[in-house]
Amino acid sequence: MAEHLLTDAQMRHFIVNGYVTVTTTLPAQFHDAIYEKTVTVFDKEGNPGNNMIPRIPEIQQILDDPNVSGALTSLLGPDCYKQPHRHPHYNPPGSNGQGMHQDGGKRWSHHTRRLLVFYYPQDTPIELGPTGVVPMSHYYSTREGAEISPEQPIIGRAGTVAFANYDLWHRAMPNSSEKKRYMMKFLYARMSEPQEPTWANKETEWANGISVGPTEHQKMFRHLWNWHRAVEDSDVQGTSEGESLSSLISSLNSTSESTGLQAAYEMPRFGEKAVPALVQCLRDESEMTRRNACYALNAVGTPAVDALRDALTDSCEHVRDNAVEALGDLGNKAESAAPALVERLADASGSVRSHTVEALGTTSQSSPIAVPGLVKALEDPHDGARRNAVFALARIGQNATEAVEGLQNVLFDGNRYVRGDAVHALYRIGTPAARTALLRYLETTRWCPLTSKDSTF
Repeated sequence: MAEHLLTDAQMRHFIVNGYVTVTTTLPAQFHDAIYEKTVTVFDKEGNPGNNMIPRIPEIQQILDDPNVSGALTSLLGPDCYKQPHRHPHYNPPGSNGQGMHQDGGKRWSHHTRRLLVFYYPQDTPIELGPTGVVPMSHYYSTREGAEISPEQPIIGRAGTVAFANYDLWHRAMPNSSEKKRYMMKFLYARMSEPQEPTWANKETEWANGISVGPTEHQKMFRHLWNWHRAVEDSDVQGTSEGESLSSLISSLNSTSESTGLQAAYEMPRFGEKAVPALVQCLRDESEMTRRNACYALNAVGTPAVDALRDALTDSCEHVRDNAVEALGDLGNKAESAAPALVERLADASGSVRSHTVEALGTTSQSSPIAVPGLVKALEDPHDGARRNAVFALARIGQNATEAVEGLQNVLFDGNRYVRGDAVHALYRIGTPAARTALLRYLETTRWCPLTSKDSTF
């Protein structure tokens, strides 16, 4: 397995640019067969959407390929989750392509917890209309990100698989050829917070004498490198070096998102001294200022936990909301705040409850402390809180044994993704009761990919 993991150079490329590509070990004939089956399914039935793998089961071999699974392990950990949504994207001959867009965006986190995975079943040169991406744009939540660097086409031979940060700006480029272009898209999620490097990591330092990415964002890149290695930033220095704290706080409110990001990742050199001013920024009317403050608080790390926990009871809704998000992004560093987060499950704000549920999925993975509250949240009237509760229980996994009955009750939920995540949650819990509920559901809902109007049995 080790030889299929990403290298330090590939991880650096991903951290800076937001994407990396590999090629499967499967022969060209295999991809040709998938292409032909895809054409047939589209012509006879239309886009199969989430039923892509049942209709073309061979696609699963792509995802199981050692180079693909090695990259997924490197980026998301060995227990990463193929989410229920997947979609084959068709770019017809002569198309004008798409506008540049983000599938994620404004998630208030730069940490790698979700990926887009793109597979090409045919050779895809630029004239065929490949996926175009804007390198480094995944760090941006405004339109500034779409123009932060020149568009880069993801081109390659049949069997090329690209892994892109969920927030990366991208689009289908114009197809000037006479051939149909297909791309199979999958969503993957991190289930466990980093405990150690999961790629073929040999070097501890981010740059190690190598020039990677723009100079002005090196501290941001280093923070992501350290996060993947499960190491906290530790460069607290005298306040006389570089810009003053007050100057950096002012820069968080810049109309330039790039300037705000630079300021946010300078904060670790002030350590705990920066925390009061950063928490005060959560009161700002500007969403971008508050978001930059959250990035900064996460860069500061553990010293920010107590102040964020205190902010959970603030009378201002967006202060509570942002404090919850910042604690969730700190993950297991904020485990001590889990009891206070559980109390926020009763918040009057649906947004606060929804983000609290999500935060408990990253901060309380090592114990069942949040499970009773999350089970109750499965019935929350706020749709986001309900969806996030299922996903949080899946992340908690073996510590969520008390959730089996509650998860069983949402297996027929009206939201297809609640149902899909409940299946994975039961799988990760793994007790006999969980497996019995899971098998009963799968037997009931089994879908036959061979059944059609022309062949009903």
